[in-house]
Amino acid sequence: MPDGAQATLSPRIREKRRQRRAEILHSALRAFREKGYHATTLDQIAARLRVHKTALYHYFPDKESILYACHRESLLEVARLLERARARYDGPADRLAFLVREHVRVMTDTLEGSPLAFEVTALTPAHQAEIVALRDRYERELRRLVTRAVRAGEFRSVNPKTAVFAILGAINWIARWYRPDGSLRAPQLGAAFAAHLVGGLTRR
Repeated sequence: MPDGAQATLSPRIREKRRQRRAEILHSALRAFREKGYHATTLDQIAARLRVHKTALYHYFPDKESILYACHRESLLEVARLLERARARYDGPADRLAFLVREHVRVMTDTLEGSPLAFEVTALTPAHQAEIVALRDRYERELRRLVTRAVRAGEFRSVNPKTAVFAILGAINWIARWYRPDGSLRAPQLGAAFAAHLVGGLTRR
């Protein structure tokens, strides 16, 4: 639905559409996790919601647009975490540990363990460029935190680029082994990742 038409809807209808859109994205994420993006069909996404495929077209024109929305919304959520980290913590090491914990939560809860980081090439060139730009912006912020922590004496003298690649690689790889119905939960997993990935950078 065009933005102009969306604006004319009542608040109740807009909220209903927002909820339905979120349900479609979560249905897609579960299907992507179980079958992979390329093997997942719109019929399978719709079947999880007990609706016909045509119902999805009121919200998304095709499967690629669903993948794009999943990517974009997850990255915007991660970007909001940067603001929360700045508001809650003064030290760069504490901010980085918070971001690791919360990024793990996004991977396990918001994305339900779906391997979206490995499906960027399935996007159209325009969508891919936007997602890569958002991802790179987040990565640069993490590098700045590592650099600041090294200069402040909180971290050992490490290469910020290598350190951040290791952190993001470990978090993204969660999608390859995490199962929502398994014994591991986001708070415990996030704390463990922060202890290993951030704790391993600190001076002894």
